[in-house]
Amino acid sequence: MLVSSKSLLLQARKSHFAFPHFNFWDSNSIRAEIAAAEQLNLPVILAWAQKHSPELNIYDALALGKYFGSKASVPVVLHLDHGTDPELVKYGVSNGFTSVMIDASDKPLAENINITKDVVAFAHQRGVVVEAEVGHVGTNSTTDNSMYTELNVAKQFQDQTLCDSMAVSIGTSHGVYKTKTPPKLNFQRLEEIREATSIPLVLHGGSSSGDDNLTRCAEEGIAKVNIYTDLANMALNASQAKQFDSEADMAAYQRQQVKELALHYYSVFETAKYRYEV
Repeated sequence: MLVSSKSLLLQARKSHFAFPHFNFWDSNSIRAEIAAAEQLNLPVILAWAQKHSPELNIYDALALGKYFGSKASVPVVLHLDHGTDPELVKYGVSNGFTSVMIDASDKPLAENINITKDVVAFAHQRGVVVEAEVGHVGTNSTTDNSMYTELNVAKQFQDQTLCDSMAVSIGTSHGVYKTKTPPKLNFQRLEEIREATSIPLVLHGGSSSGDDNLTRCAEEGIAKVNIYTDLANMALNASQAKQFDSEADMAAYQRQQVKELALHYYSVFETAKYRYEV
């Protein structure tokens, strides 16, 4: 069943756990991620990112997400991730995403606030929640251009945009880290931002950021952690792990491996603390 993320993330914030946010890139990945959630009888956040449009456009992503999401036996949030084009985000709002992210974090603060306010107003009129980003989570696959989220800016951004959740930068990066050593995260900054704000906080760049780091993030203020690179690499490695008799056998093995990794992250984020509301 397709649901909003609003009550899920509010409960996660209150009870000190996080929900995994899994990006999907085809029907095989979305089936694996839902299978993990169903095995645990826990909600799942399934996301399509605008940057993946060349491989999977928004129309196909909506078709996959709405079809598999509506069939699932657990609550499914269908999320549009890192929408940098406000008009595309608004299309997603109007056509089936139950949660969207407008990402203008690379813009000057005033412009980020104005763009986000516009999308929030549009989405809220249609019952869709909005995530936005302040600070900037860069990428480690090329040059790291991350910027830590400033405390006063986070409070200003929340109050002026009325966004439902906020992605903050405390030391993670998107993509593959240059070294195998987990990043050093600024937990003091996380604590300060959580105390100064009232909405759920989101961590981007969760892949390979270290299980201990991520568990601590969930316990200390992060309500949602985004995972993509680890899942995609798991699927790739699974396809190369052995000889397969058919493509169907390979796809089944990929699903199993991606599912096992998704189950792992549910454990890392302590999502089992979630309680269904009666």
